[in-house]
This record gives sequence, structure tokens and C-alpha cells, in this order.
Amino acid sequence: STVKRCKERCLEEAFQLLRHIPEAQLHVLEESHLLLLVRLFISMQLQMVNISTACRKVDQMLQHLAKVDHSLVFRETHRCLHAIVQSDQILSFEDLQRACMFLEDSTVGREVWRESYLSLLMKVSELFPVVLKQESLRDGPLCYIAVKVCLQIFQLLSSEVAPLVWDKEHGGPTVQTILQALMDIILGQCYNRDTRLLAGTAVAMLINTAPESRAGEAAAWSLLQVSHLEPWLLTVGALQVQCNPTRKDGVDRLAVSRGLLTCCRPHIMLSSHVDATEMCLLLKGLFPLVYALCEEKLDCHYFAFEVLTLWLKKVKECLADIWKMTGVRLLPDNSNLQQELIHIIWTNAESPVEGVSDFVRSAFCLLLDIYEMDCEQFCDTKKTLFFTLLQRIIKLPWEAKAKYYRLCALLPYLGSDMVLDQYAEIPNHLLKCLSTNHLSPCGSELYKCLIQQQRRELCDGSQKSASPPELDLANQWARRWRPVLHEALTSDVTLLQNNSSTHLLPCTFHVFPSAVDPLLASLDPFAPGHLHAWACIMSSYRAVTGGSPWALQGSSTLETLQLALGSADDKVRLAALNLLCCSPKTKDTPITEEMSIMRMFIPQNLNCESSPFRQHFQAGVKKFLVRIRDGCLAHVRGQKGKKKGDATHSERAQDILEQGIGFVEWLGQLPYSYLAPGHSYQRKKTALLLLSAVLETCTDTWSPDKKKGQPPANMRSLINCARQRGQWDFVCRTKQLVLISCLEDSTNEIRELSAGLLLRFFPPSFSDDLAAVLLTRTKQLLCSPRVQEAQMGALMIKVLLQKSQDQPEDCRLNSNITVSSGSKPKASCMIKFLLKELEEHYLTAKADMMLAARTKPIHGVVSALQRCLLEAPSSVYDTLDHSLTTLVLGLLENISLLLLGILYGDRDACATEKDAPPSFCDMGNAISSLIAQASGGDQGDGEECVLLSEEHSLVLTCCWVSLKEIGVFLGSLVEKILTESKPSKCLLKKGDLMKASKIFKNILLKCRHWGAVEGCCIGFTKFCASLLSSNDPDLRDIPAHMLKQGLQVVQSPRSTSVTRRAAGLPMLILCVVSAGEASKARPLLAHSMQTLLETAKTPLPENWDQTLDLPQVCAVHTLQALVRGSGLGVAVLQFAPAVAMLSLTLLSSPCWAMRNAALQLYSSLCSRMLGQRPSSEEGGPTQHGMSPLAFFFHYPALQPFLLGELRVAAQDLQGPSNEAKLHLQPSLYPVLTLLAQLQPGVQDSTETLSDFLPPLLQLSASPIYSVRVMASKALVAMTPPSEYMNILIKLTAQLPSPQERCCHNGLHGQLLQIKAILERALCTDSAPSADLCEVLSRVGASLWLGTEAQRCPLVRAAYVRVAHSLRRFCCETYLSKLSDALMHDLQTPQQELQVGLSSLHQQAIHFLCADLKWACQIWDNFSAVSPDLRLSLVTWVVDGQGSQQTSLKQVIQRVLQSNLREALLSHSVEYRRAYLAALVAVMAGGDSTLPQHLPQSAPLEDPVLPECLDLLLGDLEDQRGGPEFLSQALYAASLLLSQWSDSSLKISMFQRWCSVLVCQRSPDAPEVLRMACAEALCVAGVPLLSLREHSTLPAIMIRLINTGLHLLQDQSQQVRMKAACFTSMLHHARRGKSQRSVYLMQVNQALPLLLDLLLEECWDTPGTLEVLLCNLPPPDLRSVLREAFETGCSSLYEQDEANVFAELSVMSAHVLPYLLQMAGKYSESSALAQSLSAWAEASAAQVLDSLAVCKELQPG
Repeated sequence: STVKRCKERCLEEAFQLLRHIPEAQLHVLEESHLLLLVRLFISMQLQMVNISTACRKVDQMLQHLAKVDHSLVFRETHRCLHAIVQSDQILSFEDLQRACMFLEDSTVGREVWRESYLSLLMKVSELFPVVLKQESLRDGPLCYIAVKVCLQIFQLLSSEVAPLVWDKEHGGPTVQTILQALMDIILGQCYNRDTRLLAGTAVAMLINTAPESRAGEAAAWSLLQVSHLEPWLLTVGALQVQCNPTRKDGVDRLAVSRGLLTCCRPHIMLSSHVDATEMCLLLKGLFPLVYALCEEKLDCHYFAFEVLTLWLKKVKECLADIWKMTGVRLLPDNSNLQQELIHIIWTNAESPVEGVSDFVRSAFCLLLDIYEMDCEQFCDTKKTLFFTLLQRIIKLPWEAKAKYYRLCALLPYLGSDMVLDQYAEIPNHLLKCLSTNHLSPCGSELYKCLIQQQRRELCDGSQKSASPPELDLANQWARRWRPVLHEALTSDVTLLQNNSSTHLLPCTFHVFPSAVDPLLASLDPFAPGHLHAWACIMSSYRAVTGGSPWALQGSSTLETLQLALGSADDKVRLAALNLLCCSPKTKDTPITEEMSIMRMFIPQNLNCESSPFRQHFQAGVKKFLVRIRDGCLAHVRGQKGKKKGDATHSERAQDILEQGIGFVEWLGQLPYSYLAPGHSYQRKKTALLLLSAVLETCTDTWSPDKKKGQPPANMRSLINCARQRGQWDFVCRTKQLVLISCLEDSTNEIRELSAGLLLRFFPPSFSDDLAAVLLTRTKQLLCSPRVQEAQMGALMIKVLLQKSQDQPEDCRLNSNITVSSGSKPKASCMIKFLLKELEEHYLTAKADMMLAARTKPIHGVVSALQRCLLEAPSSVYDTLDHSLTTLVLGLLENISLLLLGILYGDRDACATEKDAPPSFCDMGNAISSLIAQASGGDQGDGEECVLLSEEHSLVLTCCWVSLKEIGVFLGSLVEKILTESKPSKCLLKKGDLMKASKIFKNILLKCRHWGAVEGCCIGFTKFCASLLSSNDPDLRDIPAHMLKQGLQVVQSPRSTSVTRRAAGLPMLILCVVSAGEASKARPLLAHSMQTLLETAKTPLPENWDQTLDLPQVCAVHTLQALVRGSGLGVAVLQFAPAVAMLSLTLLSSPCWAMRNAALQLYSSLCSRMLGQRPSSEEGGPTQHGMSPLAFFFHYPALQPFLLGELRVAAQDLQGPSNEAKLHLQPSLYPVLTLLAQLQPGVQDSTETLSDFLPPLLQLSASPIYSVRVMASKALVAMTPPSEYMNILIKLTAQLPSPQERCCHNGLHGQLLQIKAILERALCTDSAPSADLCEVLSRVGASLWLGTEAQRCPLVRAAYVRVAHSLRRFCCETYLSKLSDALMHDLQTPQQELQVGLSSLHQQAIHFLCADLKWACQIWDNFSAVSPDLRLSLVTWVVDGQGSQQTSLKQVIQRVLQSNLREALLSHSVEYRRAYLAALVAVMAGGDSTLPQHLPQSAPLEDPVLPECLDLLLGDLEDQRGGPEFLSQALYAASLLLSQWSDSSLKISMFQRWCSVLVCQRSPDAPEVLRMACAEALCVAGVPLLSLREHSTLPAIMIRLINTGLHLLQDQSQQVRMKAACFTSMLHHARRGKSQRSVYLMQVNQALPLLLDLLLEECWDTPGTLEVLLCNLPPPDLRSVLREAFETGCSSLYEQDEANVFAELSVMSAHVLPYLLQMAGKYSESSALAQSLSAWAEASAAQVLDSLAVCKELQPG
């Protein structure tokens, strides 16, 4: 694509130059000069035959020259084409490409072909027999392009071809042969589906050349015989060909119907059959064909629905003629045609096949359009179908994606009011859609259609009068939609927020621009969620309408913007940034205030942890820079054409230029300040992204890899303007050196970004001194055993190669390396150097592996070779020749065998063909032996160590990383060589490729290290794909042969232990079958699946050994790999029923390994069949998006099988009631799990799934608990909504009376099913129906099931859950009786342990606490109930149930506080942790940003509170109870401290509490404890520090502020956010703004606020100086230099810092101004003066030494 865009750009420039040459000048050109130009253009066309747009551009130039001398252009074109058709050889692929190009993209070429068409037809007819004889040719690109040439001839030269087809006198064997070949291709001689479809179009285009309508009609009807299974005769005019169907895959019918619908004129489509005049080709001939294709489960479902859409379009086009011909309606209500169309559209709306749902949507729209036209033609005003469909759509569950697209299609025919009135739940369902990722596009599309329709109706209603004002229209919109958007934009659900701002706001402002006023009127920037909503509304309004946001709310707009830009929430800051940066006009230069705000905002947001934030940040800044650039360019252009005397305008333009150029200069310098070591990854990444934005926007570097975003043509004028001011020197040496230093960054992303900037924007070559230093450093890094450092070296050598002079430094250093005569000597020289280096590494490893692992570990050089060969802009053929390629392959083979031999421990065993890789134990022993040999046989003192030694890690890493890199490199190299190969030259022969395949096979089958296998698979897939797409059949056989070998390994019985199974065997098979082209039939996949299924089904031998690797088990694992492989996509789904039945059957195998493998296979298959589960913010539904109807429509073979499994399991339960036999059916639970995951709520109009309901109802009696639970879920999914109440009535009627005997399992299962169905049936708020009243009465009559009369706790718990679901419909008497029974049960001590009692207690608590009276009663008895019940109660609070009612919350808080001492003395850690969590939940529950967030309840009594605090602080000081408990203890202690009134003990408690904070804020402390520290600051620190009397507490204040400073630099984002919350609350409290909620500020704004407070309150207090100084780095430059000069690495892995987020240099910049302020107050405080003097005396020597080091580094 890059080359294509480069060529197109150059050709466009050339054409513009040619156009500007006056025609008169061209006329006086000598013919020889004109001839050269014509030949140049034609040769360019021949070179670019595969770039259609470029050929057309050249054709425009040729047409321009043809105006001067048409005969010359014609003659030269004729000479070129004559060479194609007059050759004795058959047409080659290149010949056909050129013929196509001259037909399609050349005006003069078509003229020449009109004269030579017979010769071309003759050559094509000679080609087809040759092509069709060879499988490799007929399935390859040669056959496809030959068919394409035929299609273009029939289409573009139709008048010339017609006599040869339709006139017997002119007919001949040429076209007959072509037609025969095309029909053979259509009927299956060719595998390639695309070729067959194109052949169908070509034949239809041939029929379309008929000069007489009857002849064409007869030919079209003759072609419809394609559906015949026996041989038939096709007649097309004077031509007759025999047709023999060879394949029954439906593609033949697809190709013919697609071709006829695409090409044939209307009179042919409406023609009647000779034998039946009432038959219409379109309706009676084609529709049955199309309908059958859509009904069948074919591999080409996508194309079948494309054809359905084409058929409907053709019907719409011909509708008037159809009416005229038939005289009746086409789609009367309840007609067969209407029902068949609706059926096929309805059942395929959820198809998992990509693209099918889009075609179904189009088909539905076309059907509605045709029906509307039909009704209007025949004056049917009822239009019953529309209302029927609306009701049917409303009944669909809200989770069904198709629901919304169908509503969009139906809306124009019914009107918005009708739809919204009939379907009142639309707003609610839209919000649910926008909360779910996969439903948000369809939900937003429905909203867009609704408001567009609403506007149309409002405007149409007032057409008689003047058009209504925009504000009135906006108010009409607001009446229905403002509450919906307000709820969405201010929601706590992130997805709902994002989707509503991204999708709903833009279309709202497009349709109703004035809607911004009512939207803004309902917002308060200080209310939770409103600030984000404000920023989204403003930015969307500005981007869509172009209106100025600053004029909307007066001066408050900028104030609100500042609040948004400083918010703690990333989303709010991004939305505000978007408001600043966006504008529909790129020339809209930012105003001065906008630039000032950006200068503040950018530095404060460089270290954001969120990757999406960084990407959006960069995009926003880029938009801002584009506005500056384009605005400045406009002023530069304006200066050139300005008139004299316009001084005011000129001065203003100069100001804009100065501001714009100055801002870009500042932003261009800023990133380099943050790229030095010591800054966080986040800051470096953001800095590089911003630098990239500056360089892409404000330089004139053209990027051929981009379609958009290129610099303006006159960019140089602005650059010169900036340079004249001494600015915009973006690529100076200093900046280049900074970026080069980033090539050694520890993170791959920083390295890649820096390298990209160096290569794209900086000078094309390095200076000699720089190149020499870089080369030396690169050689060191390539030999590092650390993978990361070796990767650095590989990247650096790539940069060095592309930035080196014509003769690289290394070639001068190595005179023995001769440079080939290739076009890229420097690249060739570098490759030879790397190959020599690789050979040295190999020889070292061969001689001494331990030495190689430390000093020459191979993988770095392999990676460097890959980068230099495959990531270079030049062709690999410019760098390599055959000898070098052979050398590469030989080295890679030798190295891979050596490394595998090391892992084997026996290199000779590795070289054999036995595919028995060593186990991990064997590999470990082999490496240990190697280490022992290297150390002289000393294997230590015999003590076994569980950790790998450094030497062991070195060898293992060297082996697996090198094998991985070899696999990746080899596959990519073969792909590049074959892609760039030409018929005359290819660097790889078949023998070379066989050697490469052997390398892959060895790694995949002889190594068990997953890292090596996974990496190798990447390269092997590329290798296979390159070979399978080759035109050479010998090369295509290589992957097929490897697949055959792999399948033989699977099938062959082995004496190998299961622990030695190759991890790579399934991957080898997966790579080969997924490498095939998706457009082809994938015969390798079909063969593999068949072989594996047969192998897996093979019965186990009688004497099988479970310790050995069985072929059957291996086959199942391989099937799982194929099912999970993303490369195969939906291609594997055609085998899904067979695989599902196999896996479910194998679950009954006696072999454990087989059962385990089958379960894994089944799980993977279900995920693949059902598709990805929809994600939503709140956990999401357990179901997938596919309904039972859609599932069994796509997998019909599974329906009888799954039903049979359920029936067998249900039948086993129907034995005698006294028979205590447990019938196990291993497949039952997996089947139920699958059914339960289907989307419920879809109406089954055909009742095809009703057979599932009886066995599911019977399975409620299963003795296995999990089966009963899953059966209830499956019942919900399989029950249509119309049956909900019937099943509920049936189930509740079976509830027993107290006197009846009953099976407890069955009763429990029934109640589970009642509960599950009720949840689904009652999901909408509506009045109870008569059926529901009957259900209520029966549940009420079975009250005994919830009392002690029912002795099974599980049954009682299930009954209580049912009662809770029906609670809002039940009478008070019933609720009181049940509550009384439950309360009595809870208060009765339990004498014995009962199964399910805990579950009953939890349900009872849940039920009772829903009523305030009973909740207070149970909590008042808290201390009297059993410990287990107390645990259940506090767990209920922890789960968030206790904070819903304020009065109940106060009761719970009082009870928990009064029992706190006893709880803390409990021996149960679980109870103590849950108790403290409950106490914290009720004391600090709610939004901590609200001013009165702490409940003002009565504090604990004075003796109790100190004792409780002492217990809590004692646990914290002694670290008793684990991190979770300690975090709750710290939070609880802080809450209690905040409520303690002043006393003598309070200060000492606070000091102990501060000591705990100081201890737990450490980066080494667990995150949960650091988070608790931040929470503690918010809870107890804010009230303490917000008081004005601090005379007695300065030391505590300093410690708290210091803790806040530490936590603001914490590694965890959540901890930093909570620390910023502490600062925000403190700032809010000290400013006395209690009337509003707290404004939560960003972390980087919180830091200076805390420092301000520290100096404001404690500047002269001892300890303040130490707080500031502890944030400075140690000034020891000598140790820094020592580390820099250390080249060797002491260990394989580098130890990370405890806090990788903290940045001493940035913190130093924060602290320095405050230190200077303190130094300025030296004379004002003796204590401060003493502290500063002591520090100066202690640091002087160190500072002087560091200054001396600086002088040594840079003398003078």
C-alpha cells in the first residue's frame, strides 16, 4: 500500500504537469520525442498492471497525448497487445493481467482489442483446456484471471462477441470452448470459490449480449438447470455445451443465480418459460433457487444472502412490470412468498457467519419497501404487515441485536409517535444497549433514526406555515429525550457514559443543533458525573456545529473548563481536552486563552497510567497542532497577498503567527526533558507520542504509509517563517542523541517509538563518530544473555543500517568481507557481518554451551538478522543471493539441532526421526548435567533446590528464546522471499524449503517449551501460507506432506509417557490448516477433521495403559487446538455438530485422560459456536447473544442429539420412587450448561423446541444439586415467553401439601425452576395478570414449605427465594406469617448440623431485612444469636445490602459499634475481618466526596472506645491477621478516631496511628494496606488537618502531609487517586465550601497543594526541611558514573524497583521552589536557620565532589 500511494502521488503530479503544457507546444514536438513519451507511459502501465488507479492515471495522460496524435498512441498500444496474442506460447499470468488492464483501464487499449478480439478469444480458448487439466492451475490465480478476461470481453466488447454466440453462421469452436470451460468451472472442476462465482457472472454476461430478447430468455432458463443433479445440456444461442455436475456444495447454483441477478437485463428476468407462460424467471425460476440456498447449511452462507439481497433489489426494480404482467399484488398478507421471505430473514438475523446479518438487514429493508409500494399500488391503507411485525419485534428480548435494526427499518412506515407509544420501553432498552458493548451500535442507530423521523414529522406538520424555530424543535426533542440523555451522560456505568457521548450526542446535534441549551440547563458541574457530561456536551456541540463554546454560558464556561481539565477522572479530562482541541474547521486558530490552558494541561498529564488516555491525549494535541499549523499557514499566505495599508490586520496576523510558532516550539522541546533514565515508562511514552504529533504535523516529511494526515503542499513556507525566528529546529544533533539513548530503554514500546522517529524524521545518515560508537555498543548488546538487551541491539543495528553512509563502518572494519554487486551494498555487507557473527555464536555454543549462554547466546543475532532483512524498506532480493540464503538456512538448521540436542541431553537422539520430546524433568536433568560438566563434575552438596540456578536459567533461556527467534525469522524470511519472487528469479529452491520445513518440524515436535512452540507457530503459519498460495504445485505439496506426517504421529500408538507429549503437535496441524486461503474450500482442514474424528472414535485397546500417551487422547487435544485456533475463524463451525457429539460421547470413556481432553474440547467448542459473550459494565448476562432458535437453525444436527441425551437422563429418573440408585450420565451437565447459555426470551412460533421442555422439567428431580440448578437455567433459555405463565402454573400446581409424601430433590428442583422462570417473567414492571394471581395463590397456599414443617433447609431456602421474587405482589398477611416463621427459626438454637442451613439463614436474612420492622428486630437481637448467624448478618452488610435505608443503617451501626470489643476478641479471623468490613461499610458508606459523608451517630462510650482503638492499633503495630484484616482494622481505627471527642488519650492514639501510617505507606507494603493508609487520611486526617488550631500538633501534621506526598507517588493508581481525594477533601474543608460536594482533583494538582499547606502551616517547624529533602535524589554522581560504565550484566533478569512509578527528578522539580522559599526565610526563624545550616554542613563535601566530577566530564 505504501508503494501504491507513492506511485499514485507521483503520477498525479506528472499529470498536472502535463495538463499545464499548452496543447500547441505538444503539437510542435517531434514525433520521435512524442513516441518516447508514449512508450514511457505504456511501459509504466505494463509495470503497474496490478494498481488499477495508477493505470487509469497513466491512461488519462495517454488520452491527453492522443489529442495530439491519436494514431501514434493507437499504433504503440497495438504493437504492445500484438505481442500478447501473436505469441506461440499459451497466455501467461502476466499476459492476462495486461489484457485485463488494457480492457478495463485503457481507453485506447479497448479500441485495439475491438480490432483484435478474435485473436484474444482464440488465445483464451487455447488456455482453458491446459489450465483445467492441472489442479494447481485451475485452483490458482491463473484460472481466476482467465475467467476475469472472459467477463471483461463479454461486458466491454459485447457487440463484437454477440454474433459469435447468437448467429449460427458466425459461430465457431472458440466461444464454445470458452463456454464449456466456464460451465466446468462453475460445476466444480475448480475448488476456488471466487473463480466459480466469477465464472457464473461471466456466463450471465454472455447471455446478456443477446441481440433478441427471446434468445436471451431461453438461454437464461436453460442455465437454471444448474440445480439438476444429473448431466444436462445448456443452450446459449447457437452454442450448446454438456454440463456434468461434479460437486454438490451449492456454489454452482450460487454462481448462476448471482450472475443472472447481477448482469441480466429486466426483460430476461421477467421472461416466461417456453412450457409455462405464467412462469416468471425472477419469481418462479430464481426465487426457489435462492430460498433453497439460504435454507441450506452451506459454507457459502454469506454469498447466499448476498444473492437474496440482489433478488429483492431486482424485484423492486422490476415491480411495476411484475404488476403489469400479473395484475395482482406481489406480497398480499399471509401469501406464501411473504411468509417465506419473513421466515428466512427472521431466522438468520443472528447468524454467526460474518456479514450475513448485514445482508439480512438490507433484505428486511427491501422487503418493507416492496410491501409499501405494493400496498400503495393496490390502495391497501391497513398495511397489516407493519403492525404485525411491530408487535413481533416488541416481544423480542432487549438483548436481541436484530430487534433494533428491524425497528429502524420499520420506523419510516409507522412514524415515531406510533413506535414510541406502542413500545414504551424503548428509552429504558436503549440505555441497556448502550451499557453493553456489542449492542451499543444498534441502540444508537435506533435513537438516530427516531430523532431524524421526529424532526421530519415536526417539519412536515408545519409545512403549511413557516418552518418552526430551531429552539422550538429542540424543546420538542427535549420533552422525550432530555431525561434519557441526562441519565446516560451522568451514569456511573462507564460504558453507558462513553457510548452515549460518542454515539448519541453527535447525532443529536446534527439533527437538533439547539438541543445544547436544554441539555446544559440541567447540569451542575459540582454534582457527581455532571462535569463529564458538561465537557462531552460542549465538545460534541463544538465538533458538530462549529459554534463557539465560549459564548454558551458566558464567563463561567472557562471556569468550568478549568475544573474539568484538573479533574481526577481521566474521562473528564479527556472530554475537556477534546473541547479545547476540536473544531470542524482546521484553520480555526486557537485563541490565546486556549494556548495558555494547553501549556498548563500538557505537563500535568504526561504520567497518566491509562494507555487509551495517552492515545486520546496524543490525538487531541494533534488536532490542536493542526489548527495552529493551518491557521498560521493561512496567515503566511495572507501576508504574501496582503494589500498595503492594512496595518491592523498585519499586526494581528503577526501575533497569531508568533503565538502559534512559539507554542509548537515549546511543545517540540518539552518531550526531551522527560526522556532521560529515571522517568517513568508512562511519562516517556506520552512524551514520545507528543513528539511524534509535533513532527508529523509541523514538518514536511511525507509519510507514504498514510492515506490521510500528510503535510500541506506549502508547509515549507511556514517552516521557513519559523526558522527565520530561530525556532523549529526539530532534528538537531542534541535531540538525535536523546532519542538514540531511548533505544536502550527497558521497555519495547519506548525503543520502537524512538527508532520510528529517528528513521522517519531525522537526517538520513548518522555522522561517522556517532555510527562508530553505536556499532560498538550494538555489538555488546547483541551478545548479552538478557533477552531485553539483545532486542535493544537488534533494533539498534536496524537503525544503524538504515542510517549508515553508503559504505557502512563495519565494511571498512572487516576488509575480508566482499560486497556483492547487488543494488544495496551496505545492507548486503551488514547481513554478511551478522551471518559471520551468528556462525561464531554457533561454534561457541558447540564447543562450550555455558560460555555461549553467557557471552554469545545466539538469539540476539537472529533477531538482528530478522530486523535488517525483513524490516528494511528495500527488497530482500537487493540484499541476498542464493548462496547467502543457503548459508542462512544451513546455520539455522545446525543451531536448532544443537539447541534441541542440549535439551535432550543427547544430540544423537535428537537427530533421529523419533518424535518423542524430552519431558520438563528430562530437560532439567540435561541442563543440570551440562552445568556439572562445565564446572568439572561438581554438582553441589546434594541438597535439592526448588529454584533454578542462574546457570540453569541462562542455558534454558538461551535455548528457548533462540528456537523461538529462529521460527519467527525463518517463516517471515520465506514469506518475504516468495512474495517478492519473480518467475525468472527465486532465492529458494524446493530443497531449501524442505530443509526449512524440517527445521520447523524439529522445533514443534521435539521441544516442549511453550514459549519456543508459540513463537515458532507464528513463523510456521507464515511459511505454510506462503507455500499454499504459490503457483508451483511442488511447493504447495510441502505443507500437505507435513500435515500428513503430523496426522500419522497423532494416529500412531507410542510408548511415550503422557508427560512427554509434544506441545507442538496440535499446533503443527493447526498452522498448516489455518494457512490455507479463506476463499478456497480448505481441503486440508476437511481431511484433518475427518482423520482426527475417526482417530478419536477408535475404541481403546483392551490392555491400554493410562500412563502412556494414547492416539485417541492426542486426537482430541488436536481437535481442541483446531477449534480454538483464531486463524480458522468460522471455517471450523461446519464440523461443530460432529465434534460436539464426539466430545459428549467421550465423556463416558473409562480413560481419565480421554474424559479430561473431551471436556476441554467441549468447552472450547461451545465458546466458538456461541461467539463471544457480550460484555457489559455490571458483570453482564450469563447468556450469549444467540437464541435457541438461531442455534439449532445453524446446528440442526445437534437438536436430536442433545434432546436424546436429555431424554435418556430424564428416563433414568423415572424408576421406582424407593430405588436409591444414582444414575450418572457424564454428558448431562455439559448439555445443560450449553442450553443455559443461550439467549432466553425469543418466541418460538413454530414450536420446534417444545420437545425440550418435558425432559428439562423432569430433571428438576435429579439427585445431583448442580444438575437441578443448571436444569432451571436451561429451562428459562428454552422456554418461549408465551409459555412462562403456563409452566409456572404447572409447576406451582405440583407443590405438595403438608400431608403429601414428596421427593425433596424434586421439590427443591421445582422451586429452583419456579424462581428462574419468575425472574425472567417479572423483569418488566406491570400489573399482575390473572395467571400470575393464580401462581401467587398457589405459592401462598404452600407457605408450610418456608416453615419448620418442611425439614429440609435447602427446600426452605428455595421457597424463600421464590417468595422474595413475588414480594411486591404478596399480601401483608402472607409476608407477616412467613417473616414470623423465619424469625422464629433464626432465634431458635440449632441442635445438630444440617446441610443447607447456612444457605437458609442467608436467604432468611435477605428476606427479613427487606422490611425495616423485621430488620430492626433481627439486628436488635444480634448479640443473642449464634456465631454462625452473626457471621451471616455481617456478611450481608459487607455485600452492600445494609446501606440502602438510612434508618436501618443507623441501627446496624449502633449494634456493630456496641459489639465491637467482643468481635475484636473473637478467635475467628474470618469473623473479625467480616465484622470490621461491615462496620466500615456502614460508618463510611456512600460517596466520600459529599461534605457530610460521615454519619453523625453517637460515638462509643468513653471506656470502650480507647480499648477498641488499643486492640486495633495493637494488631496493626504487631502485624497480626494478614493484609486484608489489617487494612480493615486501619480503616475502622481511623473512623473511630475521627469520632472521638478531645481527651488526654487522643493525642497519644493519633501518634500511634501516624506511626502505623508511616510504616504501611512504604512501597514494599501490600497494596491493600497502602490503600487503607490513603482511606485513613481521608477519614481521620481531613477532620484533624482542617481544624485551625494546630499549635499542639505540628509534628502530626507534618507526618500526615508527608504520608500524603508518599501516597501521591504510589505505584498503584487507585492509591494515588485516593490520596488525591484526601488532598481534595482537605482543600475543600479548609476553604469552607460545605454547601457543595468535594471537587476531586488530579494527582499532579494535589502535590503542589499539599506542599503549599506544608509551608503555610509548618515552614519553621523542625522536620519540614527533612520532608522536602527526602524527596530529592542522593547527590552522589560518582556512583552513577560507576553504574554507567559497567557493561556486563550480573544476572539474567534485572531487579525492578519497589515503586516504578515514582520519579525523583520530577519530584525534585516540584520540591525545589519550596526549598528556595524556605531558604528565603532563613533569617525569620532560628530553628529553620539551624536546620538549613546543619544540612549545608553535612552535604557540602558531597556537593563539592559532584561538582568536581562535572568538571572532569566537561572541562572548561
